[in-house]
Amino acid sequence: MDGRVLPVLLGPTGHPPKVYRIPVPGTDGEPDTVLVYRRVPAAPGKVRLTHRWKYEYDPSGRDDGKLRWPWSKPRG
Repeated sequence: MDGRVLPVLLGPTGHPPKVYRIPVPGTDGEPDTVLVYRRVPAAPGKVRLTHRWKYEYDPSGRDDGKLRWPWSKPRG
């Protein structure tokens, strides 16, 4: 990321997306990579009632891309 501020598209519920995938082109013959950032609450407190979010880098880079339902089993 180069410091630019980009507009954030909100979903139908008015929340920003839970996961951001940022494609980074490879240089000098290196393969392209994708950086994955996940949304987390910006301040401690009740997660469901927060209106402030921040994004943290996910070093695992796990990009499931699958739709997760609230009643689904947690990722293991």
